[in-house]
Amino acid sequence: MAPNSLAAPVKRALVAALVVAALSFPVVAYLARPGPGGGLILEQRWWLVAANALAAFVIVLLVAALVSALSSQAAKRLAAAVGNTLAPLSRLGLAALVFYPVAIVALVGWSGAIKWVDNFGVQILIYVMLGWGLSIVVGLAGLLDLGFIAFAAVGAYTYTLLAIHVIPAIAPELAPYAFWICLPFSALFAALWGIILGFPVLGLRGDYLAVVTLAFGEMIRLVLVNWSSLTNGYAGLKAPRITFFGVPFTTSGAEPTFADIFGLTQSPTIYRSIFLYYVILTLALMTAWIANRLRELPIGRAWEALREDEIACKSLGLDTVTTKLSAFAIGASFGGMAGAFFAARQGFLNPKSFEFMESATVLAIVVLGGMGSLTGVALAAILMIGGTELLREIGWLKSVFGPSFEPTQYRMLLFGLGMVAFMIWRPRGLVTTRQPSIFLRERKAVSASLVKEGHG
Repeated sequence: MAPNSLAAPVKRALVAALVVAALSFPVVAYLARPGPGGGLILEQRWWLVAANALAAFVIVLLVAALVSALSSQAAKRLAAAVGNTLAPLSRLGLAALVFYPVAIVALVGWSGAIKWVDNFGVQILIYVMLGWGLSIVVGLAGLLDLGFIAFAAVGAYTYTLLAIHVIPAIAPELAPYAFWICLPFSALFAALWGIILGFPVLGLRGDYLAVVTLAFGEMIRLVLVNWSSLTNGYAGLKAPRITFFGVPFTTSGAEPTFADIFGLTQSPTIYRSIFLYYVILTLALMTAWIANRLRELPIGRAWEALREDEIACKSLGLDTVTTKLSAFAIGASFGGMAGAFFAARQGFLNPKSFEFMESATVLAIVVLGGMGSLTGVALAAILMIGGTELLREIGWLKSVFGPSFEPTQYRMLLFGLGMVAFMIWRPRGLVTTRQPSIFLRERKAVSASLVKEGHG
């Protein structure tokens, strides 16, 4: 970097350091701790504020140096190489997903595998499925939805209420199969609410649509909180746990369990976690397959046309009402199934699980992965959700920053820094390459300047 061109990067780095210092002041500079008399005392940590500002200064300078070192053509070639590499890696990743529990058990043993299968594998796949469902609404149809987690809430409460009230009253013998019976109903009710949301917003786009969908998500959450006679409010509901097609994994009675039937000796928790993993993996792959098939059908091409230019769609005679409602309904149905699985996995349901932050997380996964790219959404979910969980495993940082340092307290700060870095490095997301849904004789590349999301 030439000396005469050093002033601008240094200036930007200083501004970034000042902004980080200002943002760190109310959160990092003071730590409230219980005092000897029962009150709170404030521990000053100005050194940590200075460390954050210095880190921001160094990072901005390094990014500026990297950008200046790479020419625009070299950067484009690097981005194209990354995009081309992801296609074959997706098949390898699918094989890794299938054998993930087996590999984890072989590496850390049965007792240590519970955390890695459940907290990492199952948790990440739930967000992958939610991201793929939202990708239909945002990535394909171009309809910004800030309340998508409300559909997961509808699916979760549909499953729980049907499983604890309706099935025992109608057919008690079917209670062990509650999850499998209620899963389609969770998808249907969520799709119905997707249509209910779609009708009032048919004429809205952009920021106005985002505000309305945000309000819809908050309305659903407030209904769950205040309709205590049905949902029990913040006290929550006990959701029936999933069974192995009627065979429970744990029981307090004389009924044989999964381990008893198959003669297994390990803790039943690990068997349930592995089964949950393969259930959500199946649901996620089903979501991906349906989304890919729909993209090749006329309705999928109508979604993409709507995303690019709604006025052109109307001038060509496309029914934008049906196109929008179908996107909301299908995306919501996948969210409802993910919510039903979440309830069956947790065994307890509370409105706090469906706050706005969850919608923002799913939307960030879709945007960072590359809107409309299933592979990119999966990679973004692994980075964001898996990265957050990995913060719990780096306790060795306490030896550096002191015993009171808790890495998970900084997950949102790291999350924000990661989003800023991705928006600078890959403004269109991790995967910007899109395969044309229809073509004549051969696929041809389309310039990114001609479409809103990525290039063909």
